[in-house]
Amino acid sequence: MANVGKRFTAAKAAFGESANVTIEEAVALVKANATAKFDETVEIAMVLGVDPRHADQMVRGVVSMPSGTGKSMRVAVFARDAKADEATAAGADIVGAEDLMESIQGGNLDFDRCIATPDMMPIVGRLGKVLGPRNLMPNPRVGTVTMDIKAAVEAAKGGEVQFRAEKAGVVHAGIGKASFDEAAMVANVKAFVAAVQKAKPAGAKGAYMKKISLSSTMGPGVSIDVSAAVAE
Repeated sequence: MANVGKRFTAAKAAFGESANVTIEEAVALVKANATAKFDETVEIAMVLGVDPRHADQMVRGVVSMPSGTGKSMRVAVFARDAKADEATAAGADIVGAEDLMESIQGGNLDFDRCIATPDMMPIVGRLGKVLGPRNLMPNPRVGTVTMDIKAAVEAAKGGEVQFRAEKAGVVHAGIGKASFDEAAMVANVKAFVAAVQKAKPAGAKGAYMKKISLSSTMGPGVSIDVSAAVAE
């Protein structure tokens, strides 16, 4: 743990007075200081001027990362018969109906995305208390309740990222790996910021985007100039 602390302190010192920098500068700083022995995830965090407790201020959406995420996504699908076969053919890792529900109730949550056909929602609905807090509940707004199972599975496997405003209006997500080249990571950051901007709810008042920061798994955050990021 001491070495981890030293790396964090060194990275923070390397950032110096770097604050409110451009997306390109932030990516360069984060990549240069991601020195862990594993390929760190690059994470974005955004503080929004919304109160997600109000329905008209909820921010939720999905965005395809142009450079992928660098993460192997495990996908579970609730479907029957031909749609179950479609899910398997598209590369879903777990496919089922009541049996999948029972497996999840038993504690098996070895997946990163959950997709369902509309007719499966009465079954999936019983898992709300399990899937909801983990942001795994299928939702038509982000394309995870659909009859086009093939497209949904392929999108999840291909680098699609879901986002949702949490307490205090914070949105965060892993959007790539430190090993990505700078251009690839910059493209992902810009795509994510644009998607969150597009998802601005009708009830948002005042400044919508208040803060954007970028960090690696083991590193400190560097703040990005919001006005410049939104203008790109």
